[in-house]
Amino acid sequence: MTPTFRTALAFGALLPAALGLAACGGDDDKGSGSTSAGSGGGEAKTIALLLPESKTARYEAQDRPGFTNELKRLCPDCKLIYSNADQDASKQQSQAESAITNGADVLVLDPVDAESAASTVTRAKQSNIPVISYDRLIQKAPVDYYISFDNEKVGKLQGEALVKALGTPQGKSIVMINGAPTDSNAAMFKKGAHSVLDSSGVKIAKEYDTPDWSPDKAQTEMEQAITAVGKDKIDGVYAANDGTGGGAIAAMKSAGIDPKKVPVTGQDAELAGVQRIIAGEQYMTIYKAPKPETEAAAKLAVALARGEDAPAGLINGESDNGSGTPIKSVLLDPVSVTKENIKDTVVKDGTYSVDELCTKQYADACKAIGLSEAR
Repeated sequence: MTPTFRTALAFGALLPAALGLAACGGDDDKGSGSTSAGSGGGEAKTIALLLPESKTARYEAQDRPGFTNELKRLCPDCKLIYSNADQDASKQQSQAESAITNGADVLVLDPVDAESAASTVTRAKQSNIPVISYDRLIQKAPVDYYISFDNEKVGKLQGEALVKALGTPQGKSIVMINGAPTDSNAAMFKKGAHSVLDSSGVKIAKEYDTPDWSPDKAQTEMEQAITAVGKDKIDGVYAANDGTGGGAIAAMKSAGIDPKKVPVTGQDAELAGVQRIIAGEQYMTIYKAPKPETEAAAKLAVALARGEDAPAGLINGESDNGSGTPIKSVLLDPVSVTKENIKDTVVKDGTYSVDELCTKQYADACKAIGLSEAR
């Protein structure tokens, strides 16, 4: 099935009407001795949102505020415990332990390390606290639900876009800069991309897994690839997200390679990534509409905190995390964004205004692709 932007929007638009929940009752914030989820009653509930890092701009710019706003709308009396682990798995484990100690009824956990987070799930289960695996799938652990995008499809869309940009891919050389080896999503992106690239005729000259999704490390990897392969022998770059793509582009510029002639993929539709697409320095990104994901997570968290089942119509799939039991999942559709459809995706959805995108530096490029007319 080819995902469309309207699919993601439609899903998000239907959620409030189909899955609306009454606000939680009670006036007191919940302390560490309060009743856990599943107990019912009228007291206020506590929900913990544990995000993995801030090098990827989306977490602080989109996920945190989106979840917070929806939680406040659904449950004005609910208490939110928020933590960002700054790409430190041990720190995240301590943050989760602190949330449990401080009375969290539900953990919404986006793991730094998909495998080591299993111990956090075990700890939560000991306290009868449900765990929602958010955006990244925790491995080999009995999580209650998983909310994300179809991540293998993300990789396929990236691979398809790169093959298209290469024109005649047979015999052309590319560099693959994948995501963090500790991120289960990165493995799915890579799997999806390889399913397209391996049969396309392109040669993968160099391939890297990028610790921490760090743009700086991606830049170093690309510098190494340029040295090993030769700056005139790289025809394209598969970069797993906009941060790693930005690092690769910086390395190319430093080496005297014109990024406008070497297509680079991306993901997350970060502002800088979309602006590079406008300027022609990055070929594409993957847009994962934040609102449907954060709204679904908040709706599910509130229901679980109140001891209720998942809202009717929310769950639309299952995922295998190696635990032996399929994980009930909410899987949303990613969208491939190039300069041709920026106006109909991230602008139309309200993620960015034309004024945000078309600053003075990008004014001429915006005009060239008709984006200025969207004001």
